[in-house]
Amino acid sequence: MNLRDLVYRLYARRVEGRLDHDQVPKHIGVILDGNRRWAKASGGTTEQGHKAGASKIQELLGWCAETDVEVVTLWMLSTENLDRAEAELTPLLGIIEGAVRDLAADGRWRVHHVGTLDVLPARTQSVLKEAEQATVGNEGILVNVAVGYGGRQEIADAVRSLLLEHARKGTSLEEVAEIVDVEHISEHLYTRGQPDPDLVIRTSGEQRLSGFMLWQSAHSEYYFCEVFWPAFRKVDFLRALRDYAARHRRYGS
Repeated sequence: MNLRDLVYRLYARRVEGRLDHDQVPKHIGVILDGNRRWAKASGGTTEQGHKAGASKIQELLGWCAETDVEVVTLWMLSTENLDRAEAELTPLLGIIEGAVRDLAADGRWRVHHVGTLDVLPARTQSVLKEAEQATVGNEGILVNVAVGYGGRQEIADAVRSLLLEHARKGTSLEEVAEIVDVEHISEHLYTRGQPDPDLVIRTSGEQRLSGFMLWQSAHSEYYFCEVFWPAFRKVDFLRALRDYAARHRRYGS
């Protein structure tokens, strides 16, 4: 071990030792950003960047397990990403499928897809469904894999689901309009039944949500990290938790 690695480990241990586990967020959303820029900066290909990003996921979940996080939402592919050139999109989908299979095979996590299935290729749909079914009984962290996900689309889908539910009951539009409220819509989100994210982390230095969990993150805390996702380290994660713990959450008050 060189001196730099030793200093890093000592610093990470110091940050972790000062972490108050009672102040750890229960649900963390992560925008996994910067794979392509990391690859370019390191002289690699875009595909190598996506593979490096996928391999970082298990590390992150291990850190979350150590710090008592209960739910993690990983934004792996947006609806806008589906417009990328086929030469990039096809291998990217393959990498995502492999990452989801690895999550299911690990045995510790419960995998849940959030997003619109029917915009994805049939093979990707099958992988997501199989991972969710295979891990339904696991007791570890609930891992939401956001694939084919868009925040606006989620809200539109929730409203559509709400209207269809009442249509099956014979409720008129006028009656629905009279009763619909925030909770009714929340019950039809992709993450229904889950706590909203306490903390949203975005890597790569971008300071925007880009449509990530627009409904659920109304009262979330945000942490923007300069490092590209494949280079995200445990100490970066611990800094995010430390920063979160130091904030006073006001919930709009």
